[in-house]
Amino acid sequence: MLSWVVTFLVIALIAGLLGFGGIAGASIEIAKIVFFVAIVLFLISAVVGLSRRKGGV
Repeated sequence: MLSWVVTFLVIALIAGLLGFGGIAGASIEIAKIVFFVAIVLFLISAVVGLSRRKGGV
């Protein structure tokens, strides 16, 4: 998922340099959403992993 964030950021940078402000803004917003979703999924995975580790020992 973080590769998607980097992809959208690169698209936004290129679009911004070429003068396509709407596309650049949309790409930045999509990158933000995907980034926060990735962070939430990581935190959920970490909590589940820690709870499984404690229960199995």
